[in-house]
Amino acid sequence: MKLLAIGDNVVDYYKDQGKIYPGGNALNVAVLCNRLNHKQSSYMGILGNDEAAIHVLESLRQETVDISRIRQAVGENGMAVVTLDEEGDRIFVGSNKGGVQSRMGIVLDEQDFDYIRQHDLLHTSVYSRLEHHLPKLSQVIDIAFDFSTNQEEPYLQQVCPHISYAFFSGSGLTEPECVELIGKVHSLGTKVVCITRGGEGAILSIENEIYKQPIIPTSVVDTLGAGDSFIAGFLSSYVQEKNVKQALHIGATVASQTCQYYGAFGYGKDYTSDSAIVRS
Repeated sequence: MKLLAIGDNVVDYYKDQGKIYPGGNALNVAVLCNRLNHKQSSYMGILGNDEAAIHVLESLRQETVDISRIRQAVGENGMAVVTLDEEGDRIFVGSNKGGVQSRMGIVLDEQDFDYIRQHDLLHTSVYSRLEHHLPKLSQVIDIAFDFSTNQEEPYLQQVCPHISYAFFSGSGLTEPECVELIGKVHSLGTKVVCITRGGEGAILSIENEIYKQPIIPTSVVDTLGAGDSFIAGFLSSYVQEKNVKQALHIGATVASQTCQYYGAFGYGKDYTSDSAIVRS
């Protein structure tokens, strides 16, 4: 599978370590799919021109992700400030609201659409400001979309008719609430709906057939990026093989591996907090 991720990228600044790690849902999925697939994955988004942006670019180059359609703008890259609790669960304490990527929003031209057509699947997220492009994009490629915790009815109505795969973070949802949300998303036109539930594992539905996947126990160092890893593992397997149980198991396996190190995919770099522009 050749995946293209469009949208959000950040560095996660770990205050306790004084280090930044590259991240962001779209960027994480691109990198992790690239590790899992024989075909090169691609990332398209807007970066700043500061130290954080340089670190993100260098990380992508080392991971051999195709970055030929990345844009750079003058200004700060997206940054989130992170601390961890005793169980290794992430706690976000502030951000610069996505930096230049969030303020500008990506503009897609016909050359971009020609490039997009060279891929098998596009992944994006609620943080990527790509919603207004979805109707046209869905005409040329299947789309996977991470809603994070956004379950607002108007937003679901805007996005769901144009996507093939929907992912939600639902650690606070009961199983009946998950089933209700899944039914709602299916009714709006999305065929595959998955809700990750932290320690409760994941629940997935394909055209109203329900599957469950427990977590794979591991020594947890840091849970940041585990949900993105699950998405990458599932998509890498399912899009090619169409074996649901196998894909869910691979997703859970990749997520458990990500929990064993800091950052979504590593690359911690010392960083001077005085230059961080963050707002709670």
